[in-house]
Amino acid sequence: MASLDFEQEKSTFRKFYDGNRKHFIAVKNAYIRIISSLIKQFDGGGEVTKIEGRVKDKEECIKKFHRKYQSKLETDEQAYEIKDCISDLIGIRIICLYEDQITVLSEMLRHHFKILDVTDKISSVESTEDSFGYKGLHMDLTLNEEMASLPKYLAYVDCTVEVQIRSLIQDAWSVLDHKIKYKKSIPVDLKRRINVLSALFELADREFMEIRNATTELMQQETVAPMNDLLDDAAETTGETAAAAGLKNVNAFNFLRIAGHFFRDFEFDDYKVDDFVHDILKLNKDFQKSDLHTCLTKNLKIIKEYRDHFMAENPGKTFSPYTSIRHCLYLYDPETFGRILSKGIRERFADWLNKSLNNSE
Repeated sequence: MASLDFEQEKSTFRKFYDGNRKHFIAVKNAYIRIISSLIKQFDGGGEVTKIEGRVKDKEECIKKFHRKYQSKLETDEQAYEIKDCISDLIGIRIICLYEDQITVLSEMLRHHFKILDVTDKISSVESTEDSFGYKGLHMDLTLNEEMASLPKYLAYVDCTVEVQIRSLIQDAWSVLDHKIKYKKSIPVDLKRRINVLSALFELADREFMEIRNATTELMQQETVAPMNDLLDDAAETTGETAAAAGLKNVNAFNFLRIAGHFFRDFEFDDYKVDDFVHDILKLNKDFQKSDLHTCLTKNLKIIKEYRDHFMAENPGKTFSPYTSIRHCLYLYDPETFGRILSKGIRERFADWLNKSLNNSE
């Protein structure tokens, strides 16, 4: 029963905590499963790097109550139970790549849960000139009526969970922020240095988003550009400066555009494309997107014939589009791209080419 006796309420809370700790852990794990599933359905989880949870230490709960609530409640002579004041006893943290994903994820949570309270530490920090605290969005929530009516969630109906949503960089800053001691009485020169550091983290968050946006824009530009433009590049290169010509070099974006045109049913992974293009440019730093298009146009038919021959003789092996492109590059310029194929593969392909040539004669 609620009272104004702090010692009594501490004892009551400790008994409550110890008696329910296993249940708290079960609630934490259940919410992680539910939220992870929702995020996976929502965007495949690509923008979220981590979902983790914790049950707050009981002594930390008591310290928080003493620091934030006890004085006011006792001044107002309002009886209390410590457990009613600790909304973050069970906490879930969602870490996403980009700051603008925080709003998107919060809307998803609003749609699937009953929101009890929201603390926007992002707006709070940004509206205060000399503040250098960590950013993030905190949402106290519980199951909505639909989920609460399902038997599998019955044990979690009366449980409140605090969900924190942060960007990857905000989370990194929060770790540092908690290590900075005496922030309220710190000397002015040190406070200024901390503010500079905080601003650098904020700038990094914005730049990270800008790089993503620029990357997306480049991909869209390559996707909408007519394929004929790729062929026109070759004719326009003569007489250009090295820098201007370099803009037409093959890169991950135009590679995806060209390769996707020739291999429409294959999904190229971004990181594999990046490595593959790097391999090409190591062998020919001036290799252009028009060269790649020409290479595939001229050689892909014969490489498909070789692929069929290879697969007939090796039914348990694969011959991916990457392998086809490697063979096309070798056929296009054996001297430059000799090393694009390993020695054994190169010799086997050369042997097949010789036999094909003899048979055609």
